[in-house]
Amino acid sequence: MGLSKTIWTNPTEYLTTQKPENPVLFFAPSVLQGMARKFIDSFPGMVTYAVKSNPMEEVIENLSSAGLRGFDVASPFEMRLIKRLAPDAALHYNNPVRSPAEIAVAVELGVKSYSVDSASELAKLIKHVPAEGTEITVRFKLPVGGAAYNFGAKFGATAELAVELLRVVADAGFVPSLTFHPGTQCTEPAAWESYIRKAAEIAEEAGVTIARLNVGGGFPNHRLNAVTPDLDAIFEMIDRVATEAFGDARPLLVCEPGRGLCGDAFSVATRVKALRDDTHVFLNDGVYGSLTELPMIGVIDRTEVKSPEGVLRTGEPVARIVFGPTCDSVDRLPGELMLPEDLTEGDYVLFHGMGAYSTVTNTRFNGFGELGMETVLNLHA
Repeated sequence: MGLSKTIWTNPTEYLTTQKPENPVLFFAPSVLQGMARKFIDSFPGMVTYAVKSNPMEEVIENLSSAGLRGFDVASPFEMRLIKRLAPDAALHYNNPVRSPAEIAVAVELGVKSYSVDSASELAKLIKHVPAEGTEITVRFKLPVGGAAYNFGAKFGATAELAVELLRVVADAGFVPSLTFHPGTQCTEPAAWESYIRKAAEIAEEAGVTIARLNVGGGFPNHRLNAVTPDLDAIFEMIDRVATEAFGDARPLLVCEPGRGLCGDAFSVATRVKALRDDTHVFLNDGVYGSLTELPMIGVIDRTEVKSPEGVLRTGEPVARIVFGPTCDSVDRLPGELMLPEDLTEGDYVLFHGMGAYSTVTNTRFNGFGELGMETVLNLHA
């Protein structure tokens, strides 16, 4: 799976000339670079990219070209990918659980920032990682609020444990920092406030001046017509509350957006395989393909339907049950999707905002899953 060398004006130009039978993911580099510059210019600190959300080489290269100088990596594969494509970038190894072999790769590649959320994993880092100039960031969690799902269910120390871990980090000679992850697709700025204030309390109780506060990911992309993310409001909230909470001891800030950076730079075009008894829509893509995460965090309703000739369907929206192509009943989009009543077999249904977690989770279950990749100047029209 890789991008072709042809650059199309927009998805419609490609669909009407090529009439693909398999789903196609369209990439607009200008949108990705524009969002990168938005974060770099407006976030009050260092911006790193969560590679897991979309590790395509073209994504890494465009982010690097836009000026991004840090990447959040979770595995040796991601470390080596960034070292090859952006060799001067900082690597933040923020997967809190690692094997000794994985740690050895990180040390070899010069990683100088790690996160941790348990005493056992901290002891492992102290044993295997040279302390001088190396940051260990203690990850803590709070009850989830304002996010699509709870990241704290797997990672994050309690505030009480975070105090203990932070003291150990400082006493062992590492650079002490704190981090959290408010969840995914946080559209409310307040999702960050309680975490930042708790971070200040943890640092104060531990008696440790932290070097940096990583406010995690969670930055949203545009998934719903009725909800337009306000990144400026989120950045303002983080900036203001960090000053209020820490005062003169305010640490440097770091963020690690994934979908917030890459989500809106991609759209996927699916095709209607069948309209069964004018009730159920069957697409050539589904939850085993590029639409994997929709059942987890909700359907994307930023859709367009176009005929094979490129004509926009404008019929009255009708609630439809939408299935993917496999012989598995789990292969269904959540709830119902509002689609035009004049939708017909052979039409293309375009989902916008599909840059995150659409390529890395795509499978070949049941023999489906072939996904084309095309570059466009514009994702609309």
